[in-house]
Amino acid sequence: MIKQLALSAALALAPVASFAAGDEEQHIEDFAFSFEGPFGTYDQQQLQRGLQIYTEVCAACHGMRYVPLRTLADKDGVGLSDVAVRAYAALNFEVFDPELDDFRPAKPTDHFPANDAVGAPDLSLMAKARAGFHGPYGLGLNQLFKGMGGAEYIASLLNGYTGEEKEEAGTILYENTAFAGGWISMAPPLSDDLVEFADGRASTVRNMSEDVSAFLMWAAEPKMMARKQAGFVGVLFLTLLSVLLYLTNKRIWAPIKGKKTA
Repeated sequence: MIKQLALSAALALAPVASFAAGDEEQHIEDFAFSFEGPFGTYDQQQLQRGLQIYTEVCAACHGMRYVPLRTLADKDGVGLSDVAVRAYAALNFEVFDPELDDFRPAKPTDHFPANDAVGAPDLSLMAKARAGFHGPYGLGLNQLFKGMGGAEYIASLLNGYTGEEKEEAGTILYENTAFAGGWISMAPPLSDDLVEFADGRASTVRNMSEDVSAFLMWAAEPKMMARKQAGFVGVLFLTLLSVLLYLTNKRIWAPIKGKKTA
């Protein structure tokens, strides 16, 4: 059953066209993720729950070939200990070793395995590849405070099933308010109580949608916190430099501006 759900998730996130006629409006909900805004940060517990959902549901069909397993120990990310990362890698994944000409348990130095067996899209950059919000661009304020909405798109998609279904050309289609066209050829990938969280958080479809979407945002941009910190320091120095240049300019021109011209 888990593999069926994971396959459904793979088809849901794949960039395929809807089979339904017409073009219904997509509904992308603005989830209040902790990492939004210029000073937002990742919620480490949420990332760990998202990792659990990915491992137990999504990894059966989805790979993340561009994400090194060792990054799970980053303090600004998932925050697992080195021992926990080694155990997680060895227990959950196998990678092909050319030197051994055989598969072996994964190590922290490996990446999350690729998974192309069912043609499912790789999730490494999925949260950056999708956009939930479109403009107005202008000064970029909408994107500054909300981001591009990739995580919102994924969460809305996973949470957007209405329970309605229909059959077209021998294919069962499921109504989804976040998918372009309104109908998608996959069953709902998540269901209540599908996983059990160690921190006691209720494993509802909405909660799981948010958690795994936050994890995929981290996978796509693991250095977001460092980037924001560097940006803040850069703006601070530019502001200080502007003030110094203004005062310097005022001091240099003060004797000349104070003289009366004949």
